[in-house]
Amino acid sequence: MVNPVFARPGEATSLAKFRMPDGMMSGDTAYQIVHDEVMLDGNSRLNLATFVSTWMDDHAQKLYSETADKNMIDKDEYPATAGIEDRCWRMLADLWNVPDAQDTIGTSTVGSSEACMLGGLALKRLWQERRRAEGESTDRPNLILSAGVQVVWEKFCNYWEVEPRYVPVTEEHLVLDGVGLEDYVDENTIGVVAILGQTYTGLYEPVEQIAAALDEIRDRSGFDVRIHVDGASGAMVAPFCQPELMWDFRVDRVNSISTSGHKYGLVYPGVGWVVWRDKAVCPESLIFHVSYLGGDMPTLALNFSRPGAQVLLQYYQFLRLGRDGYRAVQQGSIDVATYLSSEIGAMEPFELVSRGDTIPVFAWKLRTGRRNWDLYDLADRLRMRGWQVPAYPMPDNLSDLVVQRIVVRLGLSRDLAELLLASIKEEVAFLENLDAPIPRQRRRTNFAH
Repeated sequence: MVNPVFARPGEATSLAKFRMPDGMMSGDTAYQIVHDEVMLDGNSRLNLATFVSTWMDDHAQKLYSETADKNMIDKDEYPATAGIEDRCWRMLADLWNVPDAQDTIGTSTVGSSEACMLGGLALKRLWQERRRAEGESTDRPNLILSAGVQVVWEKFCNYWEVEPRYVPVTEEHLVLDGVGLEDYVDENTIGVVAILGQTYTGLYEPVEQIAAALDEIRDRSGFDVRIHVDGASGAMVAPFCQPELMWDFRVDRVNSISTSGHKYGLVYPGVGWVVWRDKAVCPESLIFHVSYLGGDMPTLALNFSRPGAQVLLQYYQFLRLGRDGYRAVQQGSIDVATYLSSEIGAMEPFELVSRGDTIPVFAWKLRTGRRNWDLYDLADRLRMRGWQVPAYPMPDNLSDLVVQRIVVRLGLSRDLAELLLASIKEEVAFLENLDAPIPRQRRRTNFAH
């Protein structure tokens, strides 16, 4: 019996959206329903809002399909995958200049958010252990952050009952740079978060400068505060493209570093990594030894069962690209980003906030003056053409400043960048010729981490 897929029984039936069907259907039909519905999503290659990798080569696709069934937590059943996980975080420890390769610890996670949580938890436990040893209270821990941190740090402080102390961003200090840090540090400070590639602008926070400010605070007050580097993006760019930059374990105050394998680690979501300077700064209380599926499983993660395929994809990229390959890929993205930023910065309505010469991410703002449009309108016009280029306000204390941002990733070629630039110029010309403002209710909050 031959039925074209869209003429089969059930194809013309509207299915309940929130109730599981009573009976079965053909696998072809179920596939087609799901396949067709997700066609309504945006084109991931044209999504310039997200930092997440949207392209891998054919070998990676094949490896992904072959290993999708592996459970990362079951190290007894999948010892080869467990061994590869160990190799990956040790490669990162080496890349980030860990002082002693034999005295360090790390793990994979489902993304940089989980990795940040583990880095923050280690800081809190270390502070608690030190305070108890001194006979002091462990009430009211606090963590110092830029107001421009990613939302994971708000979650960390909320979930783990830590007071967030946000250092405001200003036009003079767009990132946390150590200036005025003494106003935030006290005996209850568990650590400082330094961002290597701020979400809003792509700018690096100067880790070495922050550490120097903390050295001065220690010398004056005795408060000895360590740093967690949130390197979600920059920790996989700086070692290759800015090797002289002092941000990693070469800076003595850096306690731990986290990164996202599925951002500039060039892997599909989701995988992240966290590494500690040495075993002493990762409290043993964070490591669990459990009997699971036939063996003793030491685990250092918030999640339990999780995919192993992305860890294998990370190892594939490390082998496939090596340091030279990562350098070429990341520098290529930076070159595209700086090309785009220079062209956009030369357009009369715009002024650059960042250039894309740190991580390949840059932002711009509208020059002062009366216009019948704003950056939200430009974002909407570009979305109509398939491009997702978010517009959003900066953090508190600078929330009146609206910027627009482009994230350049592997897959955004120079040719595609030129097509994007042509679209921006055409839509700006359209907006500049408006006789009246676009109704404000059409605005779209269009910011994505």
